[in-house]
Amino acid sequence: MAPTQKYALVTGCGQGGIGEALVTEYKRRGVFPIATVLPNESSEHLTKAEITFFPLDVTKEDSILELKTNVQKVTGGQLDVLVNCAGIAYTMTGIDTDVSAVQRMFDINLFGPMRMVRHFHPMLIRAKGAIVNIGSIGGIMPYLYGSSYNATKAALHHWGNTLRVEMAPLDVRVITVISGEVSTNILKNDANRQLPEGSYYAPLAEEFKAHCNRTPAGATDRFDYASNVVATSLLPSPPAWFWYGSYTSSVRFWDWWGSRTTWDSTMWKWFNLGKLKAAHSGAPKKN
Repeated sequence: MAPTQKYALVTGCGQGGIGEALVTEYKRRGVFPIATVLPNESSEHLTKAEITFFPLDVTKEDSILELKTNVQKVTGGQLDVLVNCAGIAYTMTGIDTDVSAVQRMFDINLFGPMRMVRHFHPMLIRAKGAIVNIGSIGGIMPYLYGSSYNATKAALHHWGNTLRVEMAPLDVRVITVISGEVSTNILKNDANRQLPEGSYYAPLAEEFKAHCNRTPAGATDRFDYASNVVATSLLPSPPAWFWYGSYTSSVRFWDWWGSRTTWDSTMWKWFNLGKLKAAHSGAPKKN
């Protein structure tokens, strides 16, 4: 008797990202991958790879419901793995944050996975499947210029933590991936971002610009990352939190053994906060 075909649905599979690497790895392992891309996003890379895909905007209920109908047709009504990978970044100081931009980011990074689980949970329960939420070390450590992005990931971690307990009686596994630095193009929309005029962080304007255009040193190859995440998602008893990618070992160690201020001195050095303090020492206060 032939083994039953398994199906994995991965959101956010634009070219050059983690999602593309994940569906490629699921296919390599014999799992039928279903990718999603934004309605206005190129899908040529998925067509070339012969990977089934559908348009999806995780902020729109109608888009998710249309996807659900399409996935049911492909899978026959069950889903073995749902990977909530769609996400965006927003780089800015906490005091200069455009809240409307952050609301959009929460709508994608946090509420998107919530919507997906709400609509796809019957298919996952039927398959006794797994939900995989792509988190970040940013949700653990106080990485500068990422306070709002970090907040979306911290919220995702803790929502997933409770979801894991709630889904256990229904035989659905929930895995939170604490991702380190991974070589993707997630920063592409921040490349031209600048500090607003009059920002208290203006003395670090050049450093901020360089940060927005950085190529993270020592970042984990996204296909190596995908290989390990996919393998973990298919385990019968996976870890609740799966840490993988550059810097996860050190972040995990210090988060366990250190205090809440463990990373403060490191952030001062990495982001040259001494220069900022010196620039404002003795300067007249703004109204």
